[in-house]
Amino acid sequence: MSSVETKKLEKALTSKGFEESNTHHEMYWLSHDGKKTSIRTRISHSEREYGDGLLSQMSKQVKLSKSDFHNLVECPLTKEAYLAMMIAQGHIRLTSP
Repeated sequence: MSSVETKKLEKALTSKGFEESNTHHEMYWLSHDGKKTSIRTRISHSEREYGDGLLSQMSKQVKLSKSDFHNLVECPLTKEAYLAMMIAQGHIRLTSP
């Protein structure tokens, strides 16, 4: 993944369960069962596209390898599969009913 347009990143994140919170930067928090998790990343207002360095940082912030992050952005990795990965890795805990 050499570079990705910012708008494509925004769309991919929101379609995978991230919610936007505007501050100085656009923060994206992963939500599960209506609650924010600790998984988050940010997108700068001034960047038109993200290169390898920033994409690598984002992949770490959302707890994915660079190849899995590429799949998240390009859509082979579904929201359900991503959430299942985060639960299996212990990044998200299931709440009791």
